[in-house]
Amino acid sequence: MITRITGQLLRLEPQAATLGIEAFEYEVLIGEATRRALQAHLGQPVSLHTIYYHEGDPARGRVTPRLIGFLSEVEREFFELFCSVDGVGVKKALRAMVRPVQDIAEMIEQQDAKGLSSLPGIGSATAERIIAKLRRKMSKFALLVARETPYAAGVERDVVQEAFEALRVLGHADADARKLLDGVLKTKRRFHDVEEVLQAIYQQSRGQLAS
Repeated sequence: MITRITGQLLRLEPQAATLGIEAFEYEVLIGEATRRALQAHLGQPVSLHTIYYHEGDPARGRVTPRLIGFLSEVEREFFELFCSVDGVGVKKALRAMVRPVQDIAEMIEQQDAKGLSSLPGIGSATAERIIAKLRRKMSKFALLVARETPYAAGVERDVVQEAFEALRVLGHADADARKLLDGVLKTKRRFHDVEEVLQAIYQQSRGQLAS
């Protein structure tokens, strides 16, 4: 089982990246959001977390091994869950990945069927099935993917997680808690603990109300 691949990014195509690893070149299927993120890294070493599967019909002897690549383990886990919905599958899920995983997870969590059905290959009926099966499992992905994004502010990852949980205890919905966190994490301030993060959030909220 190939779970991660690291090599020089040689080429980018609409649905695939080619990585050079010593004497070999590996084609890795990728979603559009991943392709956009990799554009600035052509010619550089990159690592992709991968899913290995066989495409085709074994009964007819037409099977092709494929690798699908993701920027993080969290994105790979989300993709596997997304594929588990009836009527989705690997090809349709990969085609739908035109938005970052965090955005798609938030649409599912907020039961935004209209937003989901705007993704390529995801019609209204499929969007409803996705929401019905996955909406209670999305908070983890929406937050964890965000945590793997570098912050402008100086803050430990565990502090972000603890601040998120504190906001939930204080009565904020998941989506609202993430927006509040995003607001202060875009600044260049340094936060040493949860209390400092929460103080900054409420100071920012008071400033917005005053304006």
